[in-house]
Amino acid sequence: MIGRLRGTLVWKRAPVLMVDVGGIGYEVEAPMTTFYALPESGSEVTLHTHLVVREDAQLLYGFAAESERGFFRDLIKVNGVGAKMGLTILSGMSAESFAQAVRDDDVASLVRLPGVGKKTAERLIVEMRDRISKKIIDASVSQTVSTEGGEAANNPINDAVSALVALGYKPQEASRMIHGVDCEGLASEEIIRHALKAAAG
Repeated sequence: MIGRLRGTLVWKRAPVLMVDVGGIGYEVEAPMTTFYALPESGSEVTLHTHLVVREDAQLLYGFAAESERGFFRDLIKVNGVGAKMGLTILSGMSAESFAQAVRDDDVASLVRLPGVGKKTAERLIVEMRDRISKKIIDASVSQTVSTEGGEAANNPINDAVSALVALGYKPQEASRMIHGVDCEGLASEEIIRHALKAAAG
């Protein structure tokens, strides 16, 4: 099991990034909360990781905070919630907002997330209630956003749309969400943050 990576951030294109550790490049999928906390490319980064081994792939998921990884691991234990949906939930709402939705039986807030239907939302509320009550979710992930847009060839708007599609939104829906954001001068991570915040509103 790969539990942690520390190395050089090579590139970041939400929801995937690459970390060079001793000359080996690890491709890691991460929620947007982690992307908001990443330094600029070329900087050292430490990620808490969760490895998923499937018959057809080995997937590595990375998180800025150990508590966020714990939250992800709790989510994927819920019947019908896979790793991709876990990332979508973490990207679409903060741990505090999720915990509040669970405590308030707020199905409506959860079904706003792509891929989460009413039955899945109800199951999340039932199965996560005990887990949330047994632990305090520390969601104090640094919200410092790098102003670097990555490689110069990247288009922040296109990157933002691609990231939302990778998180489960339909292409037309992702484009509409980005269209509602004043993208002038913003890095892709900032555009995504504003789009997700507006969608959750």
